[in-house]
Amino acid sequence: MKRNQSVEDYLECILLLSRESEFVHRVDVARKIGVSQPAVQKAVKILQGAGFVECDGLHIYLTQKGEKYAEEIYGRHTTLREFLLLHGVNAADADADACEMEHVISEATFKMMKKYVSENK
Repeated sequence: MKRNQSVEDYLECILLLSRESEFVHRVDVARKIGVSQPAVQKAVKILQGAGFVECDGLHIYLTQKGEKYAEEIYGRHTTLREFLLLHGVNAADADADACEMEHVISEATFKMMKKYVSENK
């Protein structure tokens, strides 16, 4: 599957919201990402079509496939953030940069960074 930053951002957001509350609402996703509710509605339809989420009309739920992919994305984010922090980048910049890098980094570079983080924690 070709990587899509928007899809990945929504999945990561839904994952994090689902860790905070039993139910994830479109309005919560809109607030967290900083987009309109119609934008979330459009994204949810795309995510449903890809088999990443299910909806019951009010709530958004990650499917097993969606949760696995979201966990992978969030894992990249946290590893990249930690790598940057270990190199002296301030927390705000490390988080913002990790959010961008997680979508474009090559697997080889990510593995190197992950190894470095695990050896230097």
